[in-house]
Amino acid sequence: MKVFHALSAVALVLLWSGSALAQDAAKVDPAHYKPVFENASVRVLRISYPPGAKSVMHQHPDAIVIPLSASSVVFTMPDGKTEKNTLANEMALYTPATTHNVANVGTGAVDALLVEFKAATPGKAVIPTSRADMAIKVLAEGPRAVAYRATAAGTFVEPAGSKHEFDQVVIALGPAQIALSIDGKPAKTTWARGDVQFIGRGTAHESKNTGGKPVDMVIVGIK
Repeated sequence: MKVFHALSAVALVLLWSGSALAQDAAKVDPAHYKPVFENASVRVLRISYPPGAKSVMHQHPDAIVIPLSASSVVFTMPDGKTEKNTLANEMALYTPATTHNVANVGTGAVDALLVEFKAATPGKAVIPTSRADMAIKVLAEGPRAVAYRATAAGTFVEPAGSKHEFDQVVIALGPAQIALSIDGKPAKTTWARGDVQFIGRGTAHESKNTGGKPVDMVIVGIK
């Protein structure tokens, strides 16, 4: 009997583990959640739901969502409770780890980026509230990160060798001409709306607004 109970316990643990893995949004619902970037610090997913589309039950760790279109969605929790949210275009929302289902109940498509955090515990880096030649407006803040809308002036420059004590996920909000070179690699010079770049903490980089016009972006600073 003891052997039977032990085997049963192992089976339950394996079943639970497999179920938890199966609830990864990108695995159980790849039609609506597509990875665009991943490393040891973060995973960035592109979320796309046409009007009327519905997901399956899935999980997310602590994250920040950045809608690239206005939308209206209903979240259904495992206990059956529902919550309706209206998401404004180019806002940001800090979302603690959760399990839910999602339905697009609006008339337009859901288009968003989700920055998921991987660290076991929040970091302690300080996210700056001002930067030279860059206007900053905080959109969302949580224990792990701050999302802010940044407008880089036409004169914005970060000299070669620039470093920060926090990770950055940079998301373009429109076509832009900014040269960004990270760790000596060839620079990204042309940006489209929704393009994503990651700058790791302590990583040398340089950037310059080469278009001469203000450029809008969302930066997620990870503590």
